[in-house]
Amino acid sequence: MNALITGGAGYIGGTVAHLLMEAGHRVVVYDNLSHSQRPSVPAGSAFVEGEVGDRKKLEAVLRSHPIDAVLHFAGLIEAGESMQFPELYFSNNSASTLVLFQAMLATGVKKLVFSSTAAVYGEPETTPIVEEAVLRPTNPYGESKLLVEQMLSWLHRIHGLRYASLRYFNVAGAIAGRGEAHEPESHLIPLVLDVALGRRKSIRIYGSDYATPDGTCIRDYIHVRDLAEAHLLALAALEDRERMIYNLGNGQGFSVRDIIAAARRVTGHPIPVEECPRRAGDPAILVASSEKIARELGWRPRCSGLDDIISDAWRWHQVRYAAREPSVAP
Repeated sequence: MNALITGGAGYIGGTVAHLLMEAGHRVVVYDNLSHSQRPSVPAGSAFVEGEVGDRKKLEAVLRSHPIDAVLHFAGLIEAGESMQFPELYFSNNSASTLVLFQAMLATGVKKLVFSSTAAVYGEPETTPIVEEAVLRPTNPYGESKLLVEQMLSWLHRIHGLRYASLRYFNVAGAIAGRGEAHEPESHLIPLVLDVALGRRKSIRIYGSDYATPDGTCIRDYIHVRDLAEAHLLALAALEDRERMIYNLGNGQGFSVRDIIAAARRVTGHPIPVEECPRRAGDPAILVASSEKIARELGWRPRCSGLDDIISDAWRWHQVRYAAREPSVAP
């Protein structure tokens, strides 16, 4: 199969590209390198630098290779930033994705795996969250992804586009040569490990008065390899299934303090804490039920232990910064 991966130079898209090539598929990475660098493009893939909103370039790529299926990862992912600049999220995540869909329809590509998010649920009424739960995002990031899911439903109904929409919870961990890194960094586990590496003085906890056992937000963490393997299963299932929506998570909730405690155990570093006010748009608890994908596609996370997930991330971060001088951030 020839697969186009938008955002394929990134953390998740690059991991999926790596596993697809391991399985014998041919991969074209399409990325604007705004949040990654050229060396991050997986070895062995073809690479095209471009914007998802560039329909002319997308159509040229889809026709020239030719492409059998698209896996769409490109987009903005910061819920907090979306509360400051919602227009960026609707432009990048919703409007540009519609351009991608138009290019796919124009070139006859009818299979898509879409990188969605647990943020489409907002504040859940019950946990663990099932796919049939009310969709009520509390930030523009989640809303921008929900708009895409709504587009997909109509494009499937009218044009026969086959798709799998995979709603991620918190992705962490690493595989050999590829781990989680953003510039600037905003995700909890890399930030905590930066403290252990001496690159930051402390870790900030945003809100300690939530209605949770220790007052901090609770999230479901899934290993990036488990997440990537779910994409391969969903892609294969599009041969027989026309439309799929699945949660991808561990089914276990860990608080911010749980993450910090696990990182202290794994790294042996004290990891000082700075308590700060809540951030707008952060739900208290997001924990997945992934029973649907387990039942229908046979997927189960194989690395579900928090210490194991953080250990993989820690090994990658140590290698990443081994040759660098530490730069201490607040």
